Amino acid sequence: MIAKISISLPEETLSVADDERRTTGETRSELFRRALETLLKQRREREAAERYVAGYLAEPEEEYDVEDVDALGSEVLERERWD
Repeated sequence: MIAKISISLPEETLSVADDERRTTGETRSELFRRALETLLKQRREREAAERYVAGYLAEPEEEYDVEDVDALGSEVLERERWD
């Protein structure tokens, strides 16, 4: 279902948006929908990265974690055929 809304913009912003949509061949609705979807996706990705960093800060890797991963990686590489 598509909802119709009305928004208020400064004339300069609308002018720049219209220039952009003419360049891309989009309607205003398509341009603003794409812009909003991009903004929301970037926010979700930024928040996910912040949670990732917070998790590592809360529970940093221990030396044995790194050693275990290194050992597993070496095992996998040893099993590979390199000819």
